[in-house]
Amino acid sequence: MDGKGGTELGRFLRARREQVSPEEAGITTGPGWRRTPGLRREELASLAGMSVDYYTRLERGKENRPSPSVIDSLAKALRLGQTEHEHLFDLATRAANMTPPPQPVPDHQTVAPDTELLLAHLRPYPARVVSRTMDVLATNPGGLATMPGIESWPVEQHNIARYTFLHPAARDLFVDWGTVVSGCVARLRALAGAEPDAPDLTALVEELLVKSPDFAELWERYEVRPLTATTKTLNHPEVGTVTLTVQAMQIEGTPGHRLVIYQAAPGTPDHDAMVLLDRIAHEHATERQARQHS
Repeated sequence: MDGKGGTELGRFLRARREQVSPEEAGITTGPGWRRTPGLRREELASLAGMSVDYYTRLERGKENRPSPSVIDSLAKALRLGQTEHEHLFDLATRAANMTPPPQPVPDHQTVAPDTELLLAHLRPYPARVVSRTMDVLATNPGGLATMPGIESWPVEQHNIARYTFLHPAARDLFVDWGTVVSGCVARLRALAGAEPDAPDLTALVEELLVKSPDFAELWERYEVRPLTATTKTLNHPEVGTVTLTVQAMQIEGTPGHRLVIYQAAPGTPDHDAMVLLDRIAHEHATERQARQHS
């Protein structure tokens, strides 16, 4: 998926090593230009308390059985957060087993009727159901309208990451576009670590690597972090600037489907804008259905 040799463990180590500066690691460097971005292999090996030969074999995929203490030392030297530390441990565990990862459960695109009903009842709150690779599987009118312009794409192309990186409206829509795209990449990176050979994920990543230089640059950084409840500020072409809280939750009995809901406190301008967006989106949806049946 990365177009490079080695293992996922080695690619992760290399990517994160290149992002830690000598200054951050407390290493004094002499004058002159450094050929290596971030830390050199020998510098990281020294910080982690191991030989450079052993570390080099880890990074190149020649060594696949690092002990938990080695993983902890590398995580500390690389200044990893808890989620990234756990991800590194998972990669090392799979490398040590030397067995193919379990095949992913087929990500059925069908949404149950009761979930469709729930989406309708959530109005005027924008809501949608997304797959583990961020395909949009079902949505109420407002949920689709939070991605203006996506309705012009074929339904099978409706994907949050694809929209965020490739749709011309996305950069203007998201006030903090950089944070949104880095979150998309981090989620896909975490999934790639768990399911490196999943066909649907591989196809999406390869498409974005080819079509989006921004995605390719972020993909190489190999950042992994969980999604948490947050807010998004949208410069929406029909209702203006609106800030909404975003909450996502797993749907039981599905292969990784999540329900994503946008919210705003009643009585606030953001809530008024959200209600207006739902009304406008419902009218647009009704018009599209009428044209399809005319």
